[in-house]
Parts: sequence; C-alpha cells; structure tokens
Amino acid sequence: MTSLETLSAAQARRITLAAQGFTDPGPGGTADLRHLRRVLRRLHLIQMDSVNVLQRAHFMPLYSRLGPYPPALLERAAYRRPRELFEFWGHEASLIRVDLQPLFRWRMARAHEYAWGNMRRIVAEQPELVAWVLDEVRERGPVTANDIEHDAPRRKDHWGWNWSVVKQALEWLFWSGQVTAAERTTSFARRYDLPERVLPPAVLNAPTPEPEEAFRSLVELSARALGVAAEPELRDYFRLPAQAGRRAVAQLVEAGTLRPVTVPGWRQPAYLHAAARLPRRVDVATLISPFDPLIWQRERTERLFGMTYRIEIYVPKPQRRYGYYVLPFLLGDRFAARVDLKADRRAGVLEVPAAWLEPGADPVTTAEALAAELRRLAGWLGLGAVAAPVAGDLAGPLTAALIAR
Repeated sequence: MTSLETLSAAQARRITLAAQGFTDPGPGGTADLRHLRRVLRRLHLIQMDSVNVLQRAHFMPLYSRLGPYPPALLERAAYRRPRELFEFWGHEASLIRVDLQPLFRWRMARAHEYAWGNMRRIVAEQPELVAWVLDEVRERGPVTANDIEHDAPRRKDHWGWNWSVVKQALEWLFWSGQVTAAERTTSFARRYDLPERVLPPAVLNAPTPEPEEAFRSLVELSARALGVAAEPELRDYFRLPAQAGRRAVAQLVEAGTLRPVTVPGWRQPAYLHAAARLPRRVDVATLISPFDPLIWQRERTERLFGMTYRIEIYVPKPQRRYGYYVLPFLLGDRFAARVDLKADRRAGVLEVPAAWLEPGADPVTTAEALAAELRRLAGWLGLGAVAAPVAGDLAGPLTAALIAR
C-alpha cells in the first residue's frame, strides 16, 4: 500500500472507495455471477430493507458498482442452489456471504442476549409454542408465518408491526440459527426452512470458530471492506460487541494486518488495512442507496465526504429537509448532489420530487452527469421516462439537462 503514517482526507476517501469496489473495472456488458462474486468479496454482506419506493435496498449496492445488472442474478445467488448468500443479522437484516456463516454462530448461540425483547419473551414464556413452530417448519417447510399461524395454539390477532406469536417464534428460531430463510415471497415475506435443507453441506459441516477468533475474522473483513476506518466503524460493520471489537483491533494491529494512521480531522485513531490500495483517482458517476455500506456510518460519511446525510423516511413530512427517499450522487470521489426519487411503476416514470446540489459542486456538470445516471437507473428499473424534478436548488439545471438529451 503506502508507508505514509498520515493520510489526507482525500487519500482516505479514495482508499475507501477502492476498498468498496468503486474503482474495479465494469462488466463491459451484462454482469454475471463472476461480477456479483467480486462485489461480494468486497462488501461481504448487503443490508436488506422492506422499503420499496424505488427498489428494494439489497439490489442497489450491486447496481451502484456494476451498473444495470439482471436483478435475477442476486435472487438466484441468495435463494437458489448453489447458494452464494444467506440471510441473517449482520449489519441489521442482511444477505451475507454463505461461506461466512460459521463466523456468525456465536450470535446464534447468544440469541438469549442479543435477540429482540419479544423474541426472548416468547421463548421464555411459551417454549411449547416455539417447539411446535419448529416442528411445523420441519414437517412443512419452507413456510411463511401465514402458512402456519392459523393452526397455532393460542393464536393472537395482530396488525402491522404487532407480530403474531407464530412470527415471533419463527424470528426467534431464525435468530438462534434453528431455521433460516429459504426464499422470499413476492410480498417480501420470508419462507423459513431448516438450515440443512437450505445451506450447502460444506458450510454446515465447517467447524465453529471460538467467539474471539470469529470477532477477529469479522473485524479483519470489516477493515478490508472499509480500507481505512476508526475502531467503532470496524465493529459496527457487523455490529460486534464493543469490548470484543476493541480486542480484535488490538490483535490485528499486533499481527500487522492493521496499521494505525493519522487522518487530519478524525478525532479517533484510524486503522489502515495492509491490503488497502490508494488509487490516483476515482472516476465514477452513480447513485448510492441510503442502505449502502459506503454510508452506513453517518459520522464517517461526514468525515470522508463532508456531507451530512440522514435518511428521512421516519421524519414527518413537514420536517423533512431533502425528501423521503434521498440518494446521494457520487461523482468522481465526492458527493456532488442528492436526489429524492420514487418509481411510479404504473405510469412507467421515475419521479424526482427534489434534487439538491452539494456545496462546491458545479451545477451544470453535476446536472448533466446526474441526468445521464437517472436515465440509466430508469432503464434498469424498467421505467420509460424520467420526470422533471419538482423542488430543490438543482431542479432547474437538472431539468435543463434532462430536456437537452
């Protein structure tokens, strides 16, 4: 990499973008399984989210790095044999490289500590129900909660986020590794099945590492994916316990895998992975999902890119500053704009409720690049048109760029 003990903010930014796969060569055509694997070797996992105002969150990181790829490629990798991915709690709900499954068994074994309160409560208060649900999955799987809950003893009516007791039991079994996700329905509901009917035998038969070994391996993978990062970010990537994460960082420094470096403006010590690469430049123009690992850590995003970013889905509409589902626009190695987007699938239009210019970015250059990216995104989503932006300080230049096509 480099012998520098001090990295500038620009160097740290370029190292991060390279580690995240933004400097890898494009597919040069239609992306295939090789390209998907290359991205997964960079990121290790992809966060999932149910919001579908534009596109499901787990499809977007691949798009940002590969361009318009066949979404069925990811579906096949996650839910068809031979599986490349499995669902579990990595960084929130995630699709994780299937070969990493043994590194998460410590979390399954500690479900009584880490699972949500209603899951722990159901197994403590109704263990017979949990056992019944597991038997149902064993006999009938793959199944959704709806497939079996009408047969459940002491059924409890529910609405919205008030999960039924069957759903709570299934999620407990999922968290503790006794069941896994075989696939997703069209409505994004999990179909649960036994791990031995879903995961590859080589993964199931792999030895279970000691927790300390797993923590060290996961922090090393985090460091590879981030390039250079502070200690809290290294453990946040896989949501690791604080003390275990700090100990793993110290061990990796001692082994020479991580090297302490100084980045001006960073209040906490930074650690550079031994395999990190510093490109001379980053030439990219792409939109980044709110759930992309590049911007998981909002404080890190501010330090690296000088951009304050918050997702405003859960903010009341009158209090939103930029919009409901806002994606930063990466141009070169900086965020040049942010744009609120919505896919109107019935009308076949990519709506742009707002477009905003980031400080220091050129409005004309940015608008032209963003217009090209919006057309590319619309084509990938199967939408025939891009609507003119409604609001935002970049709305005028972007409208002109869209018209000038």
